[in-house]
Amino acid sequence: MPTISIFYGIRIVMYLRNKEHNPPHVHALYGNESATFYISNGEIYEGDLPNRAKKMVQEFVLKYQEDLMEMWETGIYKKLKGLE
Repeated sequence: MPTISIFYGIRIVMYLRNKEHNPPHVHALYGNESATFYISNGEIYEGDLPNRAKKMVQEFVLKYQEDLMEMWETGIYKKLKGLE
């Protein structure tokens, strides 16, 4: 699972075998917690994170939505700058 970005202790990763693993989403890992976020709207669909981390991941997903969808569709991984 390639790491796309790391910021404020949050690691954003994505499985790039999308045909086997729909809907389009990213995984966010924070300490011992993890959650999965839809790329389409930034909402959680599995797991949970503390509210502050959750909001930062949602902001990240919406900021890079086009890049994330491109990675999902092409299977070509690239690093993205984290939130500042």
